[in-house]
Amino acid sequence: MIGTIANTCTILVGSLIGSGLKKGLKEKYQKALYTACGLAACGIGINAVVSHMADSTIPVLFIISLAIGSLIGTKLELDDRFQNLVNKHSKSNLGQGLSTGILIYCIGTLSIMGPIMSALYGDHTFLFTNATLDLITSMVLASTYGIGMALAAPVLFCWQGAIYLIARYASSTLISDELISELCIVGGFLIASSGLSILNIKNLKSLNMLPSLAIPIIFFAVKAILPV
Repeated sequence: MIGTIANTCTILVGSLIGSGLKKGLKEKYQKALYTACGLAACGIGINAVVSHMADSTIPVLFIISLAIGSLIGTKLELDDRFQNLVNKHSKSNLGQGLSTGILIYCIGTLSIMGPIMSALYGDHTFLFTNATLDLITSMVLASTYGIGMALAAPVLFCWQGAIYLIARYASSTLISDELISELCIVGGFLIASSGLSILNIKNLKSLNMLPSLAIPIIFFAVKAILPV
């Protein structure tokens, strides 16, 4: 898991550097970074959707996933609970930053395929590439939201670690290219929604949609057990 460890460390380092830069920034520059983060999140999300939409074998699955996942998340009030918990211990709008950062770090082809390639072939190329990108991203986010963005690092470690263990010990039928495509499509919508919230266009409460990521996993697991 050397690639995952490296990826986790780059987020920690980037957060430290970014938080140091934040202390010397005037409010108008901080607002400019908020806008940049919002636009970047929208762009990353849209790119994830567009890049994988053509590979979807079940075009309506992402719609069903977003709908069911949003209902579950809204019922559980995931976004409100998370924001209240984080902002209770932070003067800045850290909850918004963390939710965006976690989605950007964890939901993407490199972050999902990286642990799989590492587990199956010992190839850490994807993870090292992702680590480089996350270093820059974490610096920008931490310069906007502060050192609290480092809390995203253990989340990434657990996420990639879980994927690594599943890929290493589970049946290969559980992790397919089709599943990864569907996860990236749904994840892309979640990242884009975070960007819209940062830009104050509309508060979409992205974390309420987080259960949407579980729907494709459940669907393909059932499909593997009960092939049609």
